[in-house]
Amino acid sequence: MARPGGDARGGGGRPGTEQPMSDLSSDPPVQVDFLEAGSSAVNLFGYGKTPPWPNEVRQSLDDQARLVEAALPAGADEVYMVGHSFGGSIAMKAAARLQGRVGKVVLLETNPFYLLAQSGRTDAFAEAMAMRNCIKEFGALGQWEIAAERFADYWGGAGSWAAMPRDRRDVFAQALKPNFFEWDAVTDETTPLAEWARLLPRQTLVVSDPNTVLPIREIATLLRQSCPTWIFQEITGGHMAPLTRPDLINPIVTSFLRSPAD
Repeated sequence: MARPGGDARGGGGRPGTEQPMSDLSSDPPVQVDFLEAGSSAVNLFGYGKTPPWPNEVRQSLDDQARLVEAALPAGADEVYMVGHSFGGSIAMKAAARLQGRVGKVVLLETNPFYLLAQSGRTDAFAEAMAMRNCIKEFGALGQWEIAAERFADYWGGAGSWAAMPRDRRDVFAQALKPNFFEWDAVTDETTPLAEWARLLPRQTLVVSDPNTVLPIREIATLLRQSCPTWIFQEITGGHMAPLTRPDLINPIVTSFLRSPAD
């Protein structure tokens, strides 16, 4: 879930959206492209001008996907979606809800963790749940710096937290707070694995690092097995590559989006 690791920067003119962004080194993690009208980046709940998620309600991928739908301009009849980590899971759900309007989807280290439990990948699911439990436990206690350190070192590699300047740590810990609710969205989803090949367009690109963390590796494997018509590409740089290696990721995404559709 890379989203909280990025800047929780302000949005554009209304909640849920930002001004068009030039590349994926920017946050947030869901980018929506409209062939003639440019692109918009979607602020999720608790980021930028989008209100925080209410404490008493469990969040779902449908809830987040509605933000993506609200960002679509009138008359956008062919939409491309790009999502990283949690943004990838939202892009999947939004594309499924918008069947017929979404021409291409790019999933960068996408994280629908529920698929691990659904498919019996117990070790990978347990590893993901250990991170989830860390966020839930220390977040409930208000000990966000402890949660942030473990989060940063898990997704960014050992020593990531120690390497951050003090002011950056403070921003990182604050930006992590919406993640408390996002775990519910990626563990409560129920769409069967086999359904995704039907729900998403054939022009779906899954990008992952074969040396990324176990849960993401297993998700990529499951999608490759169940969605054989999709396109799969391996990269280096780890889970955070869309943020730390835009020189690597941006050309892959740009080439795919600009290529002729089937």
